Amino acid sequence: REEQVEIIVDPVKVESYGLNGTDIVSFFQRSDQLVAAGKMDTGAGSFAIKVPGLFEDLNDIMGMPLRVSGDSVVKTSDIAHLRRNFKDPENFARLDGKPSVAIEVVKRTGENVIETVSAVREIIERERQNWPSGIQVSFSQDASEDIKERLTDLQNNLVSAILLVMIVCIAALGLTSATLVGIAIPGAFLCGIMVLFAAGFTVNVVVLFGLILSVGMLVDGAIVVTEYADRKLAEGERPFVAYGTAAKRMAWPIITSTMTTLAAFAPLLFWPGIVGEFMIYLPITVLSVLISSLLMALIFVPTLGRVLTRRRTNVKPEAKLTKVEDLKNVKGFTKIYVSIIRTASKASWLVVLGAILLLIGVQVLYAKNNHGVKFFPDIEPEFASVLVHARGNMSIYEKDAIVKTVAEHIRSVEGIKTMYSRTGKTGQGNDLAEDVIGQIQLEFKEWDERPTADQILNNVTEVTQGIAGIRVETQKAEEGPGQGKPVHLQIRSRMPELLSPTIEKILAGMREIGGFTNIEDSRPIPGIEWQMDVDRAQAAKFGLDITTIGQTIRLVTNGLKVSEYRPDDAEDEIDVIIRYPLDDRSLEHLDEVRVETAEGSIPITNFVKRTPQPSVTTIERADSLRMMEVKADVMPGENVAAKIKELQEWAARQSFDPRVNFEFKGEDEDQKEAQDFLINAFMVALFIMAIILVTQFNSFYSAFLVLSAVIMSTIGVMIGLLVTGSPFNIVMTGIGVIALAGIIVNNNIVLIDTFDVLKKRDKLSTRDAVILTGAQRLRPVVLTTITTGLGVMPMVFQMNIDFFSRDISFGAPSTQWWVDLSTAIMFGLIFSTPLTLIVTPCALQFREDVGHFFNKIKRKFTKSGPDTTSV
Repeated sequence: REEQVEIIVDPVKVESYGLNGTDIVSFFQRSDQLVAAGKMDTGAGSFAIKVPGLFEDLNDIMGMPLRVSGDSVVKTSDIAHLRRNFKDPENFARLDGKPSVAIEVVKRTGENVIETVSAVREIIERERQNWPSGIQVSFSQDASEDIKERLTDLQNNLVSAILLVMIVCIAALGLTSATLVGIAIPGAFLCGIMVLFAAGFTVNVVVLFGLILSVGMLVDGAIVVTEYADRKLAEGERPFVAYGTAAKRMAWPIITSTMTTLAAFAPLLFWPGIVGEFMIYLPITVLSVLISSLLMALIFVPTLGRVLTRRRTNVKPEAKLTKVEDLKNVKGFTKIYVSIIRTASKASWLVVLGAILLLIGVQVLYAKNNHGVKFFPDIEPEFASVLVHARGNMSIYEKDAIVKTVAEHIRSVEGIKTMYSRTGKTGQGNDLAEDVIGQIQLEFKEWDERPTADQILNNVTEVTQGIAGIRVETQKAEEGPGQGKPVHLQIRSRMPELLSPTIEKILAGMREIGGFTNIEDSRPIPGIEWQMDVDRAQAAKFGLDITTIGQTIRLVTNGLKVSEYRPDDAEDEIDVIIRYPLDDRSLEHLDEVRVETAEGSIPITNFVKRTPQPSVTTIERADSLRMMEVKADVMPGENVAAKIKELQEWAARQSFDPRVNFEFKGEDEDQKEAQDFLINAFMVALFIMAIILVTQFNSFYSAFLVLSAVIMSTIGVMIGLLVTGSPFNIVMTGIGVIALAGIIVNNNIVLIDTFDVLKKRDKLSTRDAVILTGAQRLRPVVLTTITTGLGVMPMVFQMNIDFFSRDISFGAPSTQWWVDLSTAIMFGLIFSTPLTLIVTPCALQFREDVGHFFNKIKRKFTKSGPDTTSV
């Protein structure tokens, strides 16, 4: 609360001395001055002249002369007493039911929240040594603790992903090769983080997930190089030659695959809006790490491999596959796979047709049985707000009594850690309805020690619904790029009188549809304000004007500001206010106010009439049209997009006045913007990939084959959504599809590149080249797929392993952010890998089979041409 100096005047003495508000203000304004009276040059010197008149202490104020009659002087002290007081309260704050003074700290954009909170705590600890012992200080809703926990969970997931990847690499490649692959992980991370640091980015949850997502992808190049070098070592080559050959031979396939992955993520850099500001850290992190991984795979890993690797003595048959004859010696899974490829390649057209039918069938199945869409993941919050709605011209004390009653009822709800209530004006940046008289902010206990936020808020609603005259609304803290309530309808018209009936009809429609809750609209709130109508002609008879009457009336209300004063114990100036005592400040006393005129003191009721009028609230416009809004939440378990679609379809069936315009804002607008952008980004990514692939293979068919694998990967995504019963998450699943495109092309590029080399260099038939290619690339394809899948697997199962406390948990809020994205990648990999290993080789064979088929028809048509023999 701000301070002020109050001059409490006695109305009787003011009347007896013939003073009025205008006289008092005029005396103070003319007296509280520092007058520069000019400059005097005496010939013997030059001197500045000033007349100091500023109030230096309270005695100067009390000794201020207000009226002089002969030798008599009426001073401020004759008609008033002075006190230093606080301004009239505009809000009250309580923490856990106890009155408190709250300092709400908001960090600047781009600043580190953990460092900010730490600095605040240090200042408090340093200053509290000088405070009285009875003052208690506590911290509530410390966002840094939540962020630390999330960062720790993501760090644990990152370590888990690295360990899983390393285990698989050791099992498949051996300790030496796996060590080389493992070196690529911290090396790429270090280079990527240095790029982020140079760009001025800080570590956040999106950056950490970008690192987790990159774990599986950044080792792809290192795996391909080490696997090829391992194959050369199996052929008897020296390590120096083997790794040099691997780096040269696989350079272009790795560069191409990395460039196509970068092409998938690069369009995300141009994501507009709030969602783009939130998600931009993901593509930046992935791009930085993948570019670093390219250097690791082609420079550092081969260099270290030459030093650390020894010549191979024992060779597995699977590691030595240079000729078709070597396929006879393979065993285990490779033997089974070769048998499958040999059989499938004989009916390549059937396999390709089956893949196309599978794609169409899954899309049709998903179209009929999908679970809708959603804009952003639902995250279990750590905080929530309870808004108390009430209407009427209530004083701040009446509002505080209501909010206090609501808080007492909420205190019995289980799962609440702290409760901070604020009556009156709420915190900064809140887009709240006008009838909100108070806000109660709840801080929950740890997520694994309490019921869910939905259950807690349902209990809050139940315990407060018996309080008469109010409406309680609960709001979960928004995670991510949220913007208020998800359902946000804007109604605009040039005719203001059409807005209110239209809103009534919309509210009736929402009740008819069902599933909406916490509905609010921006129509003016019923209320009154007192209007003092002045009869100007009658007032003029007494020599009075509006200013004199208004300033006299202000003595009964907020008071007249007559000056400013800076005491010795304050840094800023405080207002000096003159007003009547509290007992003389009421509606009844407004009618008893007397004003000094030439004819003496007369009541203002002689020319002023007090009438009640509807209170005027804020008038909003959009595109120069009068505008009102309807906002609502959806009930737990309901799909936001589905409810908005129902409302849109209902509105389309109604006969609204054509002069009224409707527009859905909020989540619906953001969702459409994100959806349109991701579709465009996916198409741009495919176009860039096509250019890179045609440049690499010099073949439109090979480029088309790789891009078709991207389309085929959506089969797994759709099946995953059907199996898990999840809606399509516009942001996270959309990014997952784009990320999956960058991952899938890598395996196909290496596969097709190997096929082209075998066919041209070794002069093999298409079928032999297809089978040998599959056998040679089986291990790296499976290995890169498994490592990428293992990188996101902890997120898929929402599993968090704390290696220090040896604790395993499931469902932490930090994992809920990325489960949709990780699930899309995981299911996409599960179904796209068999397609890559079987359909892609068969598609290579299919091209030749189709050529033979048409050649056969051509020859047959040529032999059986029209008979030209004459009779």
